[in-house]
Amino acid sequence: MKEYFAFQWHITDECDQRCKHCYIFSENNCKHLDAMTWEQIQETFYNCMDFCEVYGRLPYFYITGGDPILHPDFWRLLALLKEHDISFAILGNPFHLTDEVCMRLKGYGCRKYQLSLDGMRETHDWFRKPGSFDCTLEKIGCINRAGIRSVVMTTVSGANISEVPDIIDTVVKAGADVYAFARYCPTSGEKDTGMTPQDYRQLLDICYQKYQKYEAEGCKTCFNKKDHLWTLYEYEKGIFKIPEDAQDGMIYGGCNCGNCHMTILPTGDIYACRRVQNSKVGNVFSDRIANVWICRMEAYRDYSKFEKCAKCELLPYCRGCPAVASGKDGNFYAADPQCWKEV
Repeated sequence: MKEYFAFQWHITDECDQRCKHCYIFSENNCKHLDAMTWEQIQETFYNCMDFCEVYGRLPYFYITGGDPILHPDFWRLLALLKEHDISFAILGNPFHLTDEVCMRLKGYGCRKYQLSLDGMRETHDWFRKPGSFDCTLEKIGCINRAGIRSVVMTTVSGANISEVPDIIDTVVKAGADVYAFARYCPTSGEKDTGMTPQDYRQLLDICYQKYQKYEAEGCKTCFNKKDHLWTLYEYEKGIFKIPEDAQDGMIYGGCNCGNCHMTILPTGDIYACRRVQNSKVGNVFSDRIANVWICRMEAYRDYSKFEKCAKCELLPYCRGCPAVASGKDGNFYAADPQCWKEV
């Protein structure tokens, strides 16, 4: 059975928010907004399909931006994906969603629509824009009514870590299908997420107890433990156990960078991970992705280089978040700043 390969495809930088933690706008140095032409979109799509054919993978596209729905050829792209029976999800804003738009998305085969909540009302609207919090909660209903899985994601930092438990309650009440959080990756102007390892472990403990309570009550929301430090947390609690038949040198989980994921920007630039600022490995308009994968992406698969994780028994399963480590000092293989394990 073929495995999926995920392409996080940013088709445009255009967006009607200016989020303070956005990679495009947070450093206030974006001189212009990029977007692919229809010809470039087609070229990118067939380059991705060529890659999947060469390596025997099934493509899965996360169409995003900016806000992808603002691209003039957005619906044309979805028609192309439907024509080839390709699975996809949308990572976007809530502002242009209506029942009619969501039904149209469903008709083209959209499986998931991911929205963001980065705090309770005052904090979220400070991060994004006034009214965004209420609009996001409202549009969860539009997504659900269309039969698309509604996903809510939180980017956690020292600015909002104390609000995450309340965000969980709010998301459950709104009826979201999936909730997850990941950590903020510092940009070049910052070097710290504002959380100590102990702060973050305490958050995981609080969230774990809350998840257990909701699951016991039959809550419909699925809690996706997206951050790989969940593996360390569950290992310490005896929930996760290293399989007895695990083979030395094999990678079974953890960060997907260099494994089953890559990012494509509106400029055509290929990144090993969008959250790793210095991870450009090629360009779809000048490079064959299949060649980039076997050559330049190899630099992100040298697991022996992890300065801390290589000494840990959880190397094949965890590795924390190299993007957060890279955001701190530019070193992909540095120790995760929020990892509390001593090795």
